[in-house]
Amino acid sequence: MKTLQKLWIIPALAFALPLSAQPVEYTIDPMHTFVLWHINHFDFSNPSGKWYAEGTLSYDKDKIENSKVNIKINVADMVTGIKKLDEHLKGKEFFDVAQFPTATFVSDKVEAIDSKTAKVSGKLTVRGVSKPVILDVKLNKQGMSPVSNKETIGFSAHTEIKRSDFDMKAFLPGLGDNVKLDIEVEATKNK
Repeated sequence: MKTLQKLWIIPALAFALPLSAQPVEYTIDPMHTFVLWHINHFDFSNPSGKWYAEGTLSYDKDKIENSKVNIKINVADMVTGIKKLDEHLKGKEFFDVAQFPTATFVSDKVEAIDSKTAKVSGKLTVRGVSKPVILDVKLNKQGMSPVSNKETIGFSAHTEIKRSDFDMKAFLPGLGDNVKLDIEVEATKNK
């Protein structure tokens, strides 16, 4: 009888232990998420432009390595503030948005640096070409948004890519090959 009583303790303890937290699913807010790019223009200036983005992310605060991101960048909606430049960059020499209106980034590895920063590796696809990219990511805040009254999370990220890796070689080397990317992401928790 005492042996039988001891066997019941094991399942009771299993239910008493805290369960491992599952990743939280978020939808990226396209009104507050963008990719800002900077490029050297023949050493005269460093113009920039912006794309808006959308997608999903899965965030596991207890096991950062279980987190994931999947982003679609609306390349055809590029904004530089100069209409003629926007049209030029959307053409075949650069982004060829008629054929490739979007770019994507899909993570395949997340490595925590500390509680607020991580390296997020994944594939960036631009103009149909996929290349590995590593983002340096910082968690800005996680909590209730005073605007939407929804659980929200925000990140900033940075990386640098070579445009020639994505078959954009127009005006090299005068127009820089290295492109700096600054990324801001806000996402709301799924219900």
